Amino acid sequence: MRAGLLGMRFLSCVRCIRGIVYAPRESPMKPVHIYDTTLRDGTQGEGFQLSVLDKLRIAKRLDEFGVDYIEGGWPGSNPKDVEFFQAAKSIDFKHAKLAAFGSTRRANTSVEEDPQVKLLLEAETPVVTIFGKSWEMQVTEILRTTVEENQAMISETVAHLVRNGREVIYDAEHFFDGYKDSPKHALATLKAASEGGAACLVLCDTNGGTLPSEIATICSAVRAHLPGSVIGIHTHNDCELGVANAIAAVDVGATHVQGTINGYGERTGNCNLTSVIPILQLKMGLEVVPRLEGLRDLSWFVDDVSNNPHFARAPFIGRTAFAHKGGMHVNAVQKLARSYEHITPASVGNEQTILVSELSGQSNILLIAEQMGIPIEKGAPEAARILSRIKELEHEGYSFEAAGGSLELLIRRELGKYIKPFEANEYHTSFRQYRDGHKPVCEATVKVSVNESAELTVAEGHGVVNALDLALRKALLSFYPEIEEVSLVDYKVRILDGHDATAAKTRVLIVSAHGGDTWGTIGVSENIIEASWLALVDGIDLFLQRRR
Repeated sequence: MRAGLLGMRFLSCVRCIRGIVYAPRESPMKPVHIYDTTLRDGTQGEGFQLSVLDKLRIAKRLDEFGVDYIEGGWPGSNPKDVEFFQAAKSIDFKHAKLAAFGSTRRANTSVEEDPQVKLLLEAETPVVTIFGKSWEMQVTEILRTTVEENQAMISETVAHLVRNGREVIYDAEHFFDGYKDSPKHALATLKAASEGGAACLVLCDTNGGTLPSEIATICSAVRAHLPGSVIGIHTHNDCELGVANAIAAVDVGATHVQGTINGYGERTGNCNLTSVIPILQLKMGLEVVPRLEGLRDLSWFVDDVSNNPHFARAPFIGRTAFAHKGGMHVNAVQKLARSYEHITPASVGNEQTILVSELSGQSNILLIAEQMGIPIEKGAPEAARILSRIKELEHEGYSFEAAGGSLELLIRRELGKYIKPFEANEYHTSFRQYRDGHKPVCEATVKVSVNESAELTVAEGHGVVNALDLALRKALLSFYPEIEEVSLVDYKVRILDGHDATAAKTRVLIVSAHGGDTWGTIGVSENIIEASWLALVDGIDLFLQRRR
């Protein structure tokens, strides 16, 4: 059916980009299939490693999300991928087809005897994706074989896999570079794959150096040369054009898009599916996945499983994708969200965030207070006082973007909605290093009072901050036993005004958690221990305020 749809298309108009003429996308209803290669091409990226269990977990999530193809790996390259395909046989994929990846047969070798091709069949996947050489230079200089033998390698391998009941996707490696050097040779390799029975011909921008206008022109030429063939696109992000190039190909008729979740991949990465999918679905009206609202969770899941940090500024799914700080922006968003949001955040599983800083206006304060359940009327003097105090503190080095807990305490104090749960009277810390091989000792002494009842405690910790945290909790436990359920989950230090060397101000951010709730608190001082103490006290203080 897909081939029929392609065959029925006609060129209705022509557009020109940078003087290069190409045929545009004609029908907004044509299907586009999503092919995920996170588990194979993604793992070639630096810092992105997955165990067999990791790959199985991600494969299940990709299937639940609704991608059409999942490329599981190259069974001819390493034992891990062989084990993955063996384990994947027990997974009942509801939507996606699992693909094994490999190459054409070796030069001057029978396809039936090629060990790598045998492993592709032994993986027992419904789909096999193979790559072949499209660039004549690669054929003669890398493979050291003839053009004729290369074409035979492509057609014979595809035909052999098709005879064995596989849907074959052909990745034309270095296709765009090869086409620029010799259109005749590059097109001949595609024809060889097509004649062998390939279900889809994927044009690969392997070096990531092609421009969108070139992608569109060359894809149009391929469609004209091979009418009725299903055309796919595989792009890399070396010029930060991976997504743009994929969209350019779809715009002229490609109906198969390859990429990775979060853009993981070799060098600067692959086409980022977390960007290209919402563009196809929300901007171009192409229904490519059934559950787009699960995109953000899928993105974060892959980051977490691979133990990589989330990219906060990622389009669509990043933490700051719908974050507003400037006072005029927040005021406008409060009245009409789409004035500064190109899509509804919930459509990709994200949410709007209002930030507070020295750039904020009263609208920021009003929204934050409303979210806290303490609404303030517009123009109220309390709002002006809060905003003024925030700007003073930011000038001193505070930053409330990630310290919503300290911001909430500030607002409560200014509004008279704060009752101090304890008085932090004094603290003392020490570090002792022994010469006899004994482990060093970090110790903290804390004195607090609750309703004029004083408590003095001492605790040892793995470091000074840990000792302070333990001593503070110990001192308050008899008054507030619920604080035992609070945990410290993150601790960050930033040196401000580094030219002051060891006398520079230090900003400490602490993230605390209780159940599924987390909050950040901040402390600033020339002394790192004092900054840490301020953030620790705020963290416990806010928990008790909310409990009250």
